[in-house]
Amino acid sequence: MKHIHCQIDSITPFNDAVYRVVLKPEQPLQHKAGQYLLVVMGEEDKRAFSIASAEKTDIIELHIGAAVTESYPMQVVDRLKTSTHIDIMAPGGEAWLRHEAKRPRLMIAGGTGFSYIKSLIEQQIKLGQTVETTLYWGCRTQDAMYFEQLAREWHTAHPWLHFVPVIEQASEEWDGKQGNLLEQIKRDFDSLNGYDIYIAGRFDMVGAAREIFREMGVEEAHLYGDAFAFIK
Repeated sequence: MKHIHCQIDSITPFNDAVYRVVLKPEQPLQHKAGQYLLVVMGEEDKRAFSIASAEKTDIIELHIGAAVTESYPMQVVDRLKTSTHIDIMAPGGEAWLRHEAKRPRLMIAGGTGFSYIKSLIEQQIKLGQTVETTLYWGCRTQDAMYFEQLAREWHTAHPWLHFVPVIEQASEEWDGKQGNLLEQIKRDFDSLNGYDIYIAGRFDMVGAAREIFREMGVEEAHLYGDAFAFIK
């Protein structure tokens, strides 16, 4: 990973709990879709966030969930709000898009795990790929699904991409699935054998997903998520 000095271009709230951050690196960032970076808060304090943009070097997009004052991510948002520049270390992670693979893809995001999935899908679009891809995004409420419109636009514009939004608390007008994200996947698939699966979200959700997917025949060599490096 390289140290890169970045200009803080913008910090925009999606809602009251998630911020969109755009950084401009002072030297080109070469990364693969699906990798992450570390925000350098101090010599021994480096905090990981997925890169939400496809492979490019001019800007870096992050989605930071920061609902609780003084929380780990909110401290980063506060630092960004009061600074003009920030140092990062990048790129990191092994769960990048295997763009040469032709197997159908299942992409799963919990909450701001969507930032990781966004990078993957934007790269597929950039490459002109048409590999069958199903995107599940699970959130507690519709308001928490901060980039729902973008995901629905992908679904409409690209016949190979199927978006399945899942929320736990839904109104009568909700156009999607209601319930638990992993339970919805269990209902929709008899087997996960033959799929390339990419997943991001809270560690407890990702860990639970791996156990469920094992029961559904997942090929773990084709199960990608950087959380697994920290979940034994």
